[in-house]
Amino acid sequence: MSLEPFVATNHEVDAFWQVDILWMMLASGEQTGGAYTLIEELCPRGSGPPPHWHEQHELFYVIDGHVTFLTGNDDRRIAGPGSFVFIPSGTVHSFRVDSDTCRLLNGYTPAGFEKVIYTFGVPTTERTLPPRGIDQPIDPEVADPLFAEIGMHGAPGHRDELREELT
Repeated sequence: MSLEPFVATNHEVDAFWQVDILWMMLASGEQTGGAYTLIEELCPRGSGPPPHWHEQHELFYVIDGHVTFLTGNDDRRIAGPGSFVFIPSGTVHSFRVDSDTCRLLNGYTPAGFEKVIYTFGVPTTERTLPPRGIDQPIDPEVADPLFAEIGMHGAPGHRDELREELT
């Protein structure tokens, strides 16, 4: 496969609404020969995944807003504008947006995670937070094999501590 240079701007790339987040695909595995994925996200307060781990390295760069990351053995890190966070493969982690909104870059190496967004996200031309309740139900018969393919795993036995603090 021959790779070509490209320029991607967030107002022209594929965009999706999923789990109350706007996802803008800056670089997909298809464009990078599977080397990495890079996504710009606009996230609302309280958003973020429950504890999980995956076989890819994951990285975050916070452009605007504040995020609490929980990694490994309850290692809590606060990240604000200009912060870079690296999550090595196999590390159980979660995060929670603590500001009204947060804009961040989210990357994975190798690529693959973007398949979740392309499969379950709602395509949009808007560059705003999604309307509440727009998410489509995730069919486990589709999700389970996709998560296995891309190496994404839940973390049974790990408390969803960041979500518990919101209740």
